[in-house]
Amino acid sequence: MGSIERSHIMIRSALLKTGAALLLGVFLAPRFAVAQTAKPAGAQKPPAAADKPATPDDTRDANLLAYAELLRSDLRSQKVAIITEVMQFTEAEDAKFWPVYREYETELAKINDDRIALIKEFATSYDNMTDAIADRLARGALDLEARRQALKQRYYDRFKAALSPKTAARFLQVENQILLILDLQIAASLPIVR
Repeated sequence: MGSIERSHIMIRSALLKTGAALLLGVFLAPRFAVAQTAKPAGAQKPPAAADKPATPDDTRDANLLAYAELLRSDLRSQKVAIITEVMQFTEAEDAKFWPVYREYETELAKINDDRIALIKEFATSYDNMTDAIADRLARGALDLEARRQALKQRYYDRFKAALSPKTAARFLQVENQILLILDLQIAASLPIVR
């Protein structure tokens, strides 16, 4: 087995592990959120809400919290672990890569914050969706995609200048795979506009 095949297997393995962890986060977070809001045994329950099951709004709110958590914290540490494992930097490359990567992640976090705000707006508008709201949300989603693409293009050039085109391309490939997993998990959990 050649080094390219081993590298490909390492990427797939790391991404599958991350994907499984993210899926668990998406599907278990609503249950965790419900468990966190449960009252202790001796606590008084409001009479009207005592035996009500979770509403779609409650589930949607719990999912939003899970998405926000995925975009902000757990994914970052998992991404660093995957990048470290797959990229296998030399000491010199490591010293050049991580400062640029931290700047990239800071800018990506701003885009992700805007994405969370758009998802929240979608959730609050879902039951009263109009053509104008749907158009504004769709254009907002397209704008976020364009901003993220422009960010990746700008930082690809920076990684290429700091390291090499081949190393920058490898990082871009891994980053794209991670972002696609996250995008798919979020998109699959959001209801379709009706």
